[in-house]
Amino acid sequence: MRETKQEKWFYRINNTLLALAALTCLLPLLNIVSVSLSEYEAVASGQVGIWPRGLNFESYHMLFNGTPILRSFRNSVIITVTGIVLSMAFTILAAYPLSKKQFIARRFLTLAIVFTMLFGIPMIPAFLVNRSVHILDTYWAVWLPGLISAYNMMVLKSFFENLPDEIEEAAWMDGCGDFRLLLQIVLPLSMPVLATLTLFYGVGYWNTFQAVLININSSEKYNLAVLVQSMVANQSLMQSLNNVSPDELNQLMTPQGLRSAGIVVMLLPLLAVYPFVQKYFVKGVMIGAVKG
Repeated sequence: MRETKQEKWFYRINNTLLALAALTCLLPLLNIVSVSLSEYEAVASGQVGIWPRGLNFESYHMLFNGTPILRSFRNSVIITVTGIVLSMAFTILAAYPLSKKQFIARRFLTLAIVFTMLFGIPMIPAFLVNRSVHILDTYWAVWLPGLISAYNMMVLKSFFENLPDEIEEAAWMDGCGDFRLLLQIVLPLSMPVLATLTLFYGVGYWNTFQAVLININSSEKYNLAVLVQSMVANQSLMQSLNNVSPDELNQLMTPQGLRSAGIVVMLLPLLAVYPFVQKYFVKGVMIGAVKG
C-alpha cells in the first residue's frame, strides 16, 4: 500500500524524535567512557567531550589494583544470579495458577497483588522486619523483600492466559500432570516473556544500592553499586584504598576518571548481555497485551 504524503511526514518526524531520544541516552555514556580513558590534564580542565583526549588507563589500573572491585563484582554476580533464579521461580509459581479460570481464589488474589503496586516498601519497616527474622548482613535481606515484582507477575499471568487451551487439554489427555505441563510445555512456549522478565530482574538486582547499603554491615559483602558510590562520595576513601597520598592521587588521575571507570565496569555486563535478549524484548512485553 502506497504511503500518503501525511504518513511520510509523520514517519520522518517520528524517526527524528526517536533519533534525538537515542542520542540523549548515548551521549552521556560516551562521555563517561571518554573521561575514564582521557589524560589527567584534559579531564581536570573539562575538555573531554564524547571522544577521549589522549589515552590513559591509569584510572582502570588504580581501580582494579587499589580497590576491592573484583570482590564487589563477584558479590554483584552472586546477588544477581541467585536473585534472578529465586524471583523467576516464584513469579512463575504465582502467575501460572492465577492464570487458570478454575482457580477459586483467582480474582481476589489478583486484586490483592495489583493493590500492592500502589505502594512501595517503606525503608524503616522493611529494615525492622529483616532484623526480626535475623537476615540482616545476609543477601537474603536483599532477595526476600522484593522477591516477586507485581508488574512482572501480571505480565507473565497475561501471557499464560493467552496460551491456547487446546495445548493443555491435549497434554492432560496424554496423562500429563500439572508440574510436567508447566515445565515441559508452558515454559518452553513462554521463552520471549521469560527472557524479558529475566532482564528486568537482572537489571534490578545488578543495580541494587539502597537494600545493600541499609541491610549489609560487612564491607566485604558490598556490591559494585555501593563501592562505586562510596568512592565517588568519599575522596579520603579513594586515597586509603589506593594507598597513595592526596598529591600523588591527583597527579595520577582525577576523581572523575576513577568514578567514570567504576561506572563503565558496572555497565559492561549489562551491555554485553542485552544484545542476546533484545530480540525477545518487544515481543515479550507486548504479547498478551491484546487478546483475540
